[in-house]
Amino acid sequence: MPWDFAEELERYGPNSGDTAMSLEAARAYCASVTRRHYENFTVASWLLPRKLVPHFEAVYAYCRWADDLADETGGGERSLELLDWWRGGLLGGHSTHPVFIALRETTRTFSIPSKPYLDLLTAFEQDQRVPKYDTFDQLLGYCRNSANPVGHLVLYLFETFDDRKAALSDEICTGLQLANFWQDVARDFDKGRIYLPAEDRDRFGIIEEQLRSKRFDAAFRELIKFEVDRTWGFFERGRPLLPLLPRKARVDVELFALGGEAVLRAIEKRNYDVLTSRPRIGKLQKAKLLGRALLGQLRG
Repeated sequence: MPWDFAEELERYGPNSGDTAMSLEAARAYCASVTRRHYENFTVASWLLPRKLVPHFEAVYAYCRWADDLADETGGGERSLELLDWWRGGLLGGHSTHPVFIALRETTRTFSIPSKPYLDLLTAFEQDQRVPKYDTFDQLLGYCRNSANPVGHLVLYLFETFDDRKAALSDEICTGLQLANFWQDVARDFDKGRIYLPAEDRDRFGIIEEQLRSKRFDAAFRELIKFEVDRTWGFFERGRPLLPLLPRKARVDVELFALGGEAVLRAIEKRNYDVLTSRPRIGKLQKAKLLGRALLGQLRG
């Protein structure tokens, strides 16, 4: 059944009344959310220990709902009100929403603090208030809330969180977020958002009208090449994380990193043209990435 968030919001939103259910039913709901919306999870879940799958699904469902509350409800004050309602469900400890029923058990089992969950909400709220960024440092500040908490949650779920691993995870997660920004320049502009920092656009002489008209030229190519080249550095700095992880975590984490690197290669292959069409990773390429990650584990 396809994902229809308007229908989900009517059924489970702030005006839906009591939706209390058992933990088993709540987990089944989170599994449904995950599989209806995240096409890669079926592959990723094969690599996870069975006992971790419902916990990853609970975390994913939390993120999916928060993301859609921000992007699928009209934006502006309405989205901010709904995100505030979602924060209340997280902090109140008594929400009967199925996601929170499942998530409370996950949070308790793995002693996950509220900060990564809250940081993600801060990023979604920032998207409603800040449509563009002046500097790269400001963009990195956004990534600290939008991407890095996901890596922290993964480390907690694999019971391997510490400050050193978290710092290395931040490099990979920021790299993933930046790679997605450069991949989606045209799509984000159509949504009213520009993640290419103004200082970089000014440096290469790119004005907003060029993004609006989707006119690709040598100057725009050099801008995206500049962004892609420095994004590679985040993946390189984060790679020492892999040997520090328990074996059960390595393939999934390496697969995420390889996926981000594959996005950068797809952009390079298109000669950095992300305006006229969106660079994509095909199914065959995804299969090769999985094989590479598995081979790396066997060699390890």
